[in-house]
Amino acid sequence: MNELNTLENYAIDAAIHNNWEKAIEINKEILKQDQENVGAYLRLGFAYLQQRNFEQAQKNYQKAVKIQPSNNVALDNLERLKILQSKKGRKKNFNEANLDPNTFLEIPSTTKTVALVNIGQKNLVAQLIVGQKVHLKTKKRRVEIRTTNDEYVGCLPDDLSRRLILFLKDKSDYSVHIKEASSNKIIVFIKEVRKGPKVARFISFPKNIQNNIAQISNAKEETSDDTEEVLNDDIEKLADVLTNEEKEYLPYSREDVEEDEE
Repeated sequence: MNELNTLENYAIDAAIHNNWEKAIEINKEILKQDQENVGAYLRLGFAYLQQRNFEQAQKNYQKAVKIQPSNNVALDNLERLKILQSKKGRKKNFNEANLDPNTFLEIPSTTKTVALVNIGQKNLVAQLIVGQKVHLKTKKRRVEIRTTNDEYVGCLPDDLSRRLILFLKDKSDYSVHIKEASSNKIIVFIKEVRKGPKVARFISFPKNIQNNIAQISNAKEETSDDTEEVLNDDIEKLADVLTNEEKEYLPYSREDVEEDEE
């Protein structure tokens, strides 16, 4: 591996750990050796964007476009910067993210990285930053992602929504952070904080979420969200569609439930 490849790996690693100062330093070093390195300009633009240094972010994205006029990443972020630098964009106040290095630490069955669907308005999406805290909000048969100001960001995919609705009904709690954001793609990182007592034996995020979770009492979910009977019925149905992998991690049998009830 040559020196440039090594530096690029270091720059990517710094960005993954949200060490923007280090990422800027390394990408500048790359450009000293290769002034036409589009990837370095893109990474610099992104790092400056996370620091809310819009002027420097714009300059680096423009340099990337000068070398590669059809680069969609640079063009998309230049459009995003126009919104951020507009009066309407400057009025919004979001909490800056002071991230713990372990924020995006993957833990099997208790964390999930997921791309949102039905993304919200561009002027809001443009202002999302990596590490920004957001939250889950149930609405009928879907789970929405909203900012701390309760502004709509996007939705979880249907299969994951229908699964998490059951957990959220039972007062389970999850932390959610923005992991990646552009005008047409938002990725969030969800981490289980606490599970409710009735779903304690179930895994929040199995490796393969079954589509047949969708069969779980949709009408009841919509009309009786706070009814304990409905929750018990739904959990029973959830148990019926557990995968073998889930059963291995989280043994379940009706006998266990009957013993608990006794």
